Amino acid sequence: MTRWTASQIPDQGGRVAVVTGANGGLGLVTALELARSGAEVVLACRDVAKGEEATGWIRAEVPAARVEVARLDLADLSSVRAFADALPHDRLDLLVNNAGVMALPHRTTADGFETQFGVNHLGHFALTGLLLPRLLATPGARVVTVSSFLHALANLDIHDLNSERGYRRWVAYARSKTANLLFTHELARRLAAAGSDVVAAAAHPGYSATNLTAAGPAMEGRHTLRRLLRLADRAVAQSAEAGALPTLYAATAPGVRPDSFTGPSFLMWRGAPAPSWRAPWTLDDRASARLWQESERLTGVSYGALAP
Repeated sequence: MTRWTASQIPDQGGRVAVVTGANGGLGLVTALELARSGAEVVLACRDVAKGEEATGWIRAEVPAARVEVARLDLADLSSVRAFADALPHDRLDLLVNNAGVMALPHRTTADGFETQFGVNHLGHFALTGLLLPRLLATPGARVVTVSSFLHALANLDIHDLNSERGYRRWVAYARSKTANLLFTHELARRLAAAGSDVVAAAAHPGYSATNLTAAGPAMEGRHTLRRLLRLADRAVAQSAEAGALPTLYAATAPGVRPDSFTGPSFLMWRGAPAPSWRAPWTLDDRASARLWQESERLTGVSYGALAP
């Protein structure tokens, strides 16, 4: 793969994109570059006020940008359903499952799920399923789910998806990112079996400077650690603009393969988008099928159009 930049994004005119967590960090950069390339972009944000600030920033950068904000709280399945019901577009060319949380102290979602698993995986599983009819009806649609190279820290425990046997924040995070890859693997398999041309792919940003790493310490009032993490971001992380490139590549580049995993080229850490290594367990057909079954049960969202 030659070095790829956002300037190589093909014309996105006439396309509709939804980007979760688009009020800051990687999601904001993703939304900006899609809008700059002509897409109509829905910023799906938990905090609508921050989303409006983000759209203002995008319009300052791209005066002709077609952007709108809609409320989406991935920690509340009723909010996910409300977002899908209210989305005012019959077609959907691109869904970017970007939003996420990292290494938080133990919390649960509105529906009682461990927060990292609930937000990073179950919320996006439900959202994708609810938007599936529009994706299937749109030629050349894509679903891009953002994982992490830290998925390699832990395989999924199908018997303890909510970390009820003991909570370790980094293990829970890694398992949620493994779940993202297993979801992409199973979604791609089911789409192919159904004869659909929708492409399900995954990406990761390497180590990028966003607010994600400092959120956990901030919740606990560990301000010294929060400052240290921010210093580390400045010293060794790549920018959010660089970190968003693998997602933008997976979302727009010609010839992206189903179930591909794109990340930074240098040690999965930084650099231009390139095919990324992934742990073997993220390609396990049996594990992905079992996670899918459990995810349908837990969320109540069925992918009826995609048979096993």
